[in-house]
Amino acid sequence: MAESIWVLTDSDQGIHEAEFESPEPAKGDATYSIKRQTLRGGVREGVDTIEVDNGAVKFAVVPMRGMGLWKAWAGETEYGWRSAVKGPVHPQYVPVLDPNGLGWLEGFDELLCRCGLISNGAPDFDADGRLRYPLHGRIGNLPASRVEVTVNETSGELSVRGIVDEARFLFHQLRLETTYATKVGENRIRITDKVTNLSGTPAESQMLYHINFGPPVLDAGAKLVAPVNAIVPRDSRAAEGINGWENYPAPQAGFTEQVYFFDLAADSTGIVPVLLKNAHGTAGVCLRYRREQLPCFTLWKNTAAEADGYVTGLEPGTNYPNPRSFEGEQARFAKLAPGASVTFQLELELLTDAKGIGACEVEIGKLTRGLNPQIFSTPQKGWTKV
Repeated sequence: MAESIWVLTDSDQGIHEAEFESPEPAKGDATYSIKRQTLRGGVREGVDTIEVDNGAVKFAVVPMRGMGLWKAWAGETEYGWRSAVKGPVHPQYVPVLDPNGLGWLEGFDELLCRCGLISNGAPDFDADGRLRYPLHGRIGNLPASRVEVTVNETSGELSVRGIVDEARFLFHQLRLETTYATKVGENRIRITDKVTNLSGTPAESQMLYHINFGPPVLDAGAKLVAPVNAIVPRDSRAAEGINGWENYPAPQAGFTEQVYFFDLAADSTGIVPVLLKNAHGTAGVCLRYRREQLPCFTLWKNTAAEADGYVTGLEPGTNYPNPRSFEGEQARFAKLAPGASVTFQLELELLTDAKGIGACEVEIGKLTRGLNPQIFSTPQKGWTKV
């Protein structure tokens, strides 16, 4: 098996390759590359990205930001969004523990950012108003301690693997091991994460994947297609749009976000497929994940003016992004014994034509036959704080 592995960062060994480019493919008909570069200027100064190009799809991983996925491209189509925050932002400029709990937003511009590992929801405060858990947790602003890339000439698989630790002395020791993998010429990105409790005492962990899309995937008339068992609006603002939860309007200046919590159905293998497609069926994405690993799904709609971030988020998770204390009362977290691990698997299929979008719709259609979804018009006890 012709497999090559390059270690780009290893803090224990004192290794850090600031610039890297994989050798030319041995097979003359293969087209791929893996490159590492360090960005310069503004709040991205010193941020390194690893760009994987399989000949059909290209994507950029950001090891310094919890191994987040910054953007992806399929042909001329860009996947991601245009945040008012011009990132990727170096974590030193993100005040995650700002007393108002919202400092995380100062670094938010990725296609995929992980929320966790201790908490992943709205800011949580104690009875005296002190911050207990910040918005979406800390993992997305922690740097990887080890990063390696792999090229397998035989299988055509390209991968990026990273390790990120979230630890606080006397409190917790959690480790994220993540792998992005793709094959030469395919339009898919597969993500496998393992979270391990390194502590000698039990731990509770939460994970939510904040997967975000703006134009051209999101536009006026875009639609979400999903195998719905139940939908609950997070609050009264979301309830206003419950009858059109699956549809997207044009950008609206001053739009206030709407958030919906879902119970989605899985196929016979445990996979949940979710499709987001634009109005003309020229760009879309099919997200797939395992329901037993990520039983909760959240839809975030923020169709504000493009200058302010016209975006929607598809968010599978171990829980809903309510405050950590509320989700704890519902026992929505992963319990990890000392040394124990939990694994999460996702796939993004980047779609650029009606044929691919139609195939994903057929896949979802097979699941929706016979379903009688419950669509609640108001927030529900146990799902959200009411």
